[in-house]
Amino acid sequence: MDSLLSKIDSPSDLKKLSVPALRVLAGELREYITQTVLVNGGHLSSNLGSVELTLALHYVFDAPRDDVLWDVGHQAYAHKIICGRRERFKRLRKNDGITGFPSVKESEYDAFTMGHSSTSLSLALGFSRAAALRGERKNVVSVIGDGAFTGGLAFEALNDAGQEGAKMIIVLNDNEMSISKNVGGVSKYFEKLRLSRGYAKFKHNLKKGVSALPFFGDKIVNALDLSKDAFKTVIKSSRMFEQMGIRYYGPFDGHDIRNLIEVFRAVKDLDGPVLVHVVTKKGSGFAAAEIDPERYHGVAPRSAAAPAPSFSDVAGQTLADIADANPDIVAITAAMCDGTGLNPYYVRHSTRYFDVGIAEQHAAAMAAGLAKKGFKPYFAVYSTFLQRAYDQILHDVCINKLPVTFLVDRAGVAGGDGVTHQGVFDLSYLSMLPDMTVCTPKDGAELRAMIEWSQSFFAPLAIRYPKAYRAEYGFCAPVESGKWEVIREGGGKVFILCAGNRALDIAIGAADAEIVNARFVKPLDTEYLSSKIPRGALVVTVEDNVKRGGFGEAVTAFFNDAGVAVKVRNLALRDEFIENLDIGEVFAQNGLTAENIKNLIKKSEKSLK
Repeated sequence: MDSLLSKIDSPSDLKKLSVPALRVLAGELREYITQTVLVNGGHLSSNLGSVELTLALHYVFDAPRDDVLWDVGHQAYAHKIICGRRERFKRLRKNDGITGFPSVKESEYDAFTMGHSSTSLSLALGFSRAAALRGERKNVVSVIGDGAFTGGLAFEALNDAGQEGAKMIIVLNDNEMSISKNVGGVSKYFEKLRLSRGYAKFKHNLKKGVSALPFFGDKIVNALDLSKDAFKTVIKSSRMFEQMGIRYYGPFDGHDIRNLIEVFRAVKDLDGPVLVHVVTKKGSGFAAAEIDPERYHGVAPRSAAAPAPSFSDVAGQTLADIADANPDIVAITAAMCDGTGLNPYYVRHSTRYFDVGIAEQHAAAMAAGLAKKGFKPYFAVYSTFLQRAYDQILHDVCINKLPVTFLVDRAGVAGGDGVTHQGVFDLSYLSMLPDMTVCTPKDGAELRAMIEWSQSFFAPLAIRYPKAYRAEYGFCAPVESGKWEVIREGGGKVFILCAGNRALDIAIGAADAEIVNARFVKPLDTEYLSSKIPRGALVVTVEDNVKRGGFGEAVTAFFNDAGVAVKVRNLALRDEFIENLDIGEVFAQNGLTAENIKNLIKKSEKSLK
């Protein structure tokens, strides 16, 4: 017998199904998502938790005429599958398949290309106002998790939406998790909503097979449109949203398809902003993910090869070790404790560990406050997410010349996570800031040495590295600000300057040249450049970063300013967003290969003699 899923090519096919059939389809979707992610890698827990919610949304609303925006987007697998990408989903995170996040290049059903948290409410408000200006009567739905509500941008949008009365539906997908377990006052607020007597009664009635809202059609609208006072007798803690001008309904069981359909039908024609609070379970239907949703948030692709050593693990362990003897060290994360390797630190130094939730701007500014009062803060954060705190780095940290250390994880080409997660801009956007020092280690031993050295470095500092590295080099010169390390002496007139371990990996097999670990991208080792590189030499710079404003352009500018006649060739990433999902292919397309370095040297041989 053919599966139901094999017959679903668009949301219109869902509308032909009965509610019992939708429940069967939900099971098939879970199995398909689980099997694919365990092989290809991807986000598992969040997607398993949002299956029924996705089906109910597409059953009631009319995408793509109605806009459905998925905050972050890492819970949109079921959406992609039922919106015409069932077969391509088998190649999830592959170039001939689909990305793990919504992409307008993939489908008209993806209303916006998304990958960062807390943005969907602002986008939805823009969509809603655009519809109003054009006189269109349509629905704009934002699906946003409780973790994303810790991002300040979400509250800026709520404030604006409430005062204007814009027509939009906010679906709060409450699963008590972002990536790490949610923290802070917002999390506690949602916990009160979940534990309210009204919700407890609702859950009790569900067990007896009776809906908490046993109405249909216009009766649901009337029931949901109770006066504020009457409604608050059921959900007393919904006051915050109502005071902002946003009607609040819920919480509802996010895995009860029938009830979700009834609720969405009831609110779809209401004017003004509406928030529907649904409670789901991350990892639902897959026991291991239900027990440990954080572990199964992001699943690595299945591989026969042993996993590469992790820079994240080295960073977290080193920070925990040096904090044993240094009481001034504090660690900060923005809901990424496990991802950035901070678990060992948290276990040993929980009183000096701060998880601020998905709030990178706040994290950077708070770090500045801690530094101003004599502490040595370390903010461990992914490169792509640090972009969100750029003003705080500039205004709060650098202008005040404060000793905040940014441990910039997942730097460089990101591969399968797609265009929104590429960490290829940090060398550029950090290096342009006055008083910022930027360095990048070649292996785990050097990262450990850099973090240990950073304790006595009292100025803004960024240490950037990708997720993994190939192997230890077996040696590490003492770390000194602005000083490079010669990996292999050449004795000729060809010099390969490498910023980071990926660049070194490429250069080592390239040619008989002097190879330098340019461990400090800013400041440059001007002494080396001035004294070691003769006129007429060929200098090849290699970096896992965009060329514009990067390491190579800084080296070129140095020789131009000094009036030294050398040939400089910058190997870096082109001035474009990276859509390719294969790291090796990205490097090859941008000339970041040993073969290309050999060709550059060969073409320059005559002029070097």
